[in-house]
Amino acid sequence: MNKTITPGSILQGPFWQERIRVLSIKSIGMDKTKIEAVGITTNTFYPCILSQADLEKIKILPEQTIQFSGNSKGFFLFTEAHRMRNAFQFDPLYAVNVSQVDPLPHQIEAVYYYILRNPRIRFLLADDPGAGKTIMAGLLLKELKYRGLVERVLIVAPGHLKDQWLREMHEKFQENFFIVDRSAINAAWGQNIWQERNQVITSIDFAKQDDVLFSLKDVRWDLVIVDEAHKMSAYKYGDKISKTGRYKLGEILSSTTNFLLFLTATPHRGDPENFRLFLDLLEPGFFADTSMLTESIQNKDNPLFLRRLKEDLKNFDSVPLFPPRKVETIKYYLSNDEWQLYKAVTEYVEKHYNKALQQEKRNVAFAMVILQRRLASSVRAVRKSLERRKKRLQELYEKGQLLQEGISYTEEYLEDLTEKERWQKEEELLEKLTSAETLEELKEEINKIDELILLAKEVEKKESETKLNELKKVILLEGLKETETKLLIFTESRDTLEYLAEKLRKWHYSVTFIHGGMNLDERIRAENEFRHHAQIMVATEAAGEGINLQFCWLMVNYDIPWNPNRLEQRMGRIHRYGQQHEVHIYNLVAVNTREGAILERLFEKLNRMKEHLGSDRVFDVIGDILPGKSLKDLILEAISNKRTLDDILDDFECIPDEEAIKKIKEATMEALATRHIDLSRILGEQRKARENRLVPEYVEAFFKRAAEILDIKMEKRQDDFWRISQVPLSLRNQTYEFKTRFGEVNREYNKLSFDKEKAFKGQAE
Repeated sequence: MNKTITPGSILQGPFWQERIRVLSIKSIGMDKTKIEAVGITTNTFYPCILSQADLEKIKILPEQTIQFSGNSKGFFLFTEAHRMRNAFQFDPLYAVNVSQVDPLPHQIEAVYYYILRNPRIRFLLADDPGAGKTIMAGLLLKELKYRGLVERVLIVAPGHLKDQWLREMHEKFQENFFIVDRSAINAAWGQNIWQERNQVITSIDFAKQDDVLFSLKDVRWDLVIVDEAHKMSAYKYGDKISKTGRYKLGEILSSTTNFLLFLTATPHRGDPENFRLFLDLLEPGFFADTSMLTESIQNKDNPLFLRRLKEDLKNFDSVPLFPPRKVETIKYYLSNDEWQLYKAVTEYVEKHYNKALQQEKRNVAFAMVILQRRLASSVRAVRKSLERRKKRLQELYEKGQLLQEGISYTEEYLEDLTEKERWQKEEELLEKLTSAETLEELKEEINKIDELILLAKEVEKKESETKLNELKKVILLEGLKETETKLLIFTESRDTLEYLAEKLRKWHYSVTFIHGGMNLDERIRAENEFRHHAQIMVATEAAGEGINLQFCWLMVNYDIPWNPNRLEQRMGRIHRYGQQHEVHIYNLVAVNTREGAILERLFEKLNRMKEHLGSDRVFDVIGDILPGKSLKDLILEAISNKRTLDDILDDFECIPDEEAIKKIKEATMEALATRHIDLSRILGEQRKARENRLVPEYVEAFFKRAAEILDIKMEKRQDDFWRISQVPLSLRNQTYEFKTRFGEVNREYNKLSFDKEKAFKGQAE
């Protein structure tokens, strides 16, 4: 038998689970034969020694010849689909060419020359605000998915940015994510929702909660992206390390993911040990001490992070991305009637704020702070806030109740909420909490609120609010009627927003608005209305959440937020990539108010710094040049009369301009920055990518051939786009895994193109 078995023979027998191909055959002794073979199906190696009796059980099969009689069209499409699937191996900028983005040189450099060069990605991307870190994160995600390295993705962001991430990932990268919050977890009772979903967005302050943190411990991710990652902070005091709840979340995510990307514009605020602990989340123990970290920064050989400054960012024609920004403070004085109202309300706030602090009722004190901010916003806002407060306190009085605590929110918690949620919590505090300890005190407070409401109504009756007149002057100065220039007006209060929209319409301007009570779809519609129809948009902070308005270059801050970060975010809505004009920003400040005097001195200091630096970067790091305290703390000291206003204002002069400039340079982290972007290398890669990319015409031809076989109805439109009128149910009925990876398959597509540039310009699907 063994004489007929030769290398290459196909055998079948009880000794193997499949047919085998003989590699070698050799006689051993008188009656044994050694055969080495490989499985036809599995390529498993089979060495065996068989007796003569065993050989009798083997069947030699005839060699199969290829007939070439299969489905040639199907075979062609199958092999071409595989070839296209591996296009990333040849196209050095594959994700760029298949996404709805036109990345800039610094974005391509960051993703392809810094981040993707790491075999295990653990990276901090710390570019200046407006550099497009979301786009860079999306490009990285696409590249890793195309390479088969990533399937399960978690994005952790501040609560007010969840919708922005959801929109950007869907519109620019066709990636669909699911937002996990408390309601989603409650709806999935008895399940671990993190395991059920492959692409998730969640809030950093939701995820740090004990029960949520516990549910995350046993979940594995391929890629975790953390936006505003500097919030994950820890501090070292002597030998003791104090870790925040957010830092503990970072530790768990670091241990449960393969790839980890941190995004922030402010990773290092002058505390080297804090920065070292922050980098520990990426690669634990990478820097044993701060001296190693300092040396690495000085030598610019740190493989963990990349930072580029705004002024170094340019397009492919070497034109700076950010046009000049002119920030001007419009100073005005309250009228006598307005001053009387301001004085009365501020005295009420001062009294109850200080009383609440003495009683250690911090949330009652916080309610008073909210009321003072409404007073600084507009007469309408403070009057309506007082009316709502009076109504709820009256209800408590009639029930014989006092509500002093029981509602407890930290400022950190409120800051992370969406604007809608923050408003709800603030109203709850403002309307319900009181420092009154007896019903008599409560009745006295209600009577005082009544007096303040009457004062506010008297001011409103005269219809001559000074701040509104200053806004009108700005509108006339910029010639809105003549030039049809678009104007964006920011306010903190929804009551003020409604008041301004009402007045502007009476002045015969077309107006739209965005506020936190609108969902993402409504905000996007308002954005489109402002872009194409309305001349003026009035917006609350919600316009800073997922909305881009760089087609507008004129902005007025009708009120000034006490959190400098919010002022920076407002400016960033129009002073960003894509802005074609010099940006004009006007800040309205009532200088004869306590908070107005502080803001006036702050803006004066900022303007001096701008002159010294020759750059408007000061407006990106406002909070870092203050004298050891936050802007809000300084204003509260003035409101509560803990220190005289003159003492507080003198603090600004305690910091010499030179020291303030040093603080700005530390805050902008110039030492960490990579100042050179290798444009010639990027252009070379782009040329190579154009040569090696999947040519749109080829993809189109492939799709048309597939459509014939799969019964997909295609027709050419008059504008040279394609219309798919019907997608068969068999193609639409896909598994959950398919949908999370590739997206939903629709019944029809009315406007489709295979050319990225053509699709982008024609707004194809």
